[in-house]
Amino acid sequence: MKLQRFAAIDIGSNAIRLLISTIYTYPNSDPIFHKTSLVRLPIRLGSDVFTQQRISAYNIKRLIEAMKAFKSLMNAFEVESYKAFATSNNTFSTHKKMLKYRNLYLGINQGLEEIFFEEKYADKVISNLFYNHKLWGKRDRAFVAETLYDIIRWKRVIEFSGGTEIDQDDLWTFVGTWFVIKGNELPDWEEFKSVLNPEKIRANYQKSFQVDAIKHSIPNWLQILGEKELTKEVWNKQMEALNLTADIILRVNHLKTTKEELMQSLEAQEIITEEISGFPDALRVTKRANVFQTEAFGKGFFEVQDASSQLVARFLDPKPKSRVVDACAGAGGKTLHLANVMQNQGQIIALDIHPWKLAELKKRAKRNGIGNIQTKEIESSKTIKRLAESADYLLLDVPCTGIGVLKRNPDSKWKLSPAFFENVLKEQAQILQSYAKILKPSGEMVYSTCSIFPSENQNQVQYFLEQNPNFSLVEEKTIYPSETGFDGFYMAKMVKK
Repeated sequence: MKLQRFAAIDIGSNAIRLLISTIYTYPNSDPIFHKTSLVRLPIRLGSDVFTQQRISAYNIKRLIEAMKAFKSLMNAFEVESYKAFATSNNTFSTHKKMLKYRNLYLGINQGLEEIFFEEKYADKVISNLFYNHKLWGKRDRAFVAETLYDIIRWKRVIEFSGGTEIDQDDLWTFVGTWFVIKGNELPDWEEFKSVLNPEKIRANYQKSFQVDAIKHSIPNWLQILGEKELTKEVWNKQMEALNLTADIILRVNHLKTTKEELMQSLEAQEIITEEISGFPDALRVTKRANVFQTEAFGKGFFEVQDASSQLVARFLDPKPKSRVVDACAGAGGKTLHLANVMQNQGQIIALDIHPWKLAELKKRAKRNGIGNIQTKEIESSKTIKRLAESADYLLLDVPCTGIGVLKRNPDSKWKLSPAFFENVLKEQAQILQSYAKILKPSGEMVYSTCSIFPSENQNQVQYFLEQNPNFSLVEEKTIYPSETGFDGFYMAKMVKK
């Protein structure tokens, strides 16, 4: 192992960004960053930016590649920090001032086209916009991201107010209508000339409160389904809550720090957090901040995870030294929490059908200092059969509609359909029936979703228990957004006799 100090440059139009890192390098391996600082310098053509060291071109190339990957990751993390703070509840006032720079609106229009007409995921689209517009400052990025999330969230309200559906060939009018609703005066640009009658737009907006599906900005079929699943009164309460601003919630990694130490560490970087009653691992960020750029995050002291989601691992409550299978692990938010609950002892087998998600889980586990997780791709039904009666505990966090997390992923409501709903019900039943065989006799299993629909939750569990008398229900819990302010979740614990 060799300790070296390196510098790498990223040249923009008016500055050189100089990344200086102390890193550990091993032969034929990628560098491991120990300390990193980012310095912004004015361009001086022909100047020697490497004033301290002479370093090889090979190592510069490796470091610049690592820097690009780091930037891409930071873009994605920055999007997460903006998602939670887009305006909500028909009180459109996050950005009282409309930034009047044409290139920002070109980016917004591009984002809307990709999200609504190419069906790309909003967080990925915005992350790519940031990457491709490196000259946008912090205020610019915040304006673009929050405007996009606002428009995605309130799409039906905008359509109703403007009297027309979103049109791929006229996104300027759609964007302009949104800013008229917010009370802004549009800049005198040719592209906004089609926004002809601001007074009528505002009058229509006031009428949007009279129709539930429009007021909540959801498809008609989803309003009908929600009322059928929960009753009209309960469903409307949930939608009001799901259109509110989402908090940024951290989960403390107790393997590396304590809640008190993390609060102090973040406060030193002017990020204030507070404890949440009833959630032993959670901290709420009280004011918007990009927590992903903190030293504490880099050291693996916390993960960003909604408070409701944090209940699942504690609900399963696996004992240290036990064998756990997380059969729908994804990128591993709950898997990492399970490892915390188990004090990094025993074994967790994380399964998923997507190898790229498991690769991300490995990276996160390394940052968290976790060594008891083994990942395994589900290649066929044989993967599940080979694990028959091998687990003391089993977590089935199954695919679902994601209705409970609409405040974080508002674009998902435009991707849902009645056909998707019917298909996901079949998939949930199939996973529950097939994967339950992984559990040992006397083992415990938790079935969970980020949905609040009984068809995805209680009904699935009831049908499974009727078909499998060797299982019994221990406890079930539904987390309603209207009652907690957090995401909607369901979890049911069962034991195998």
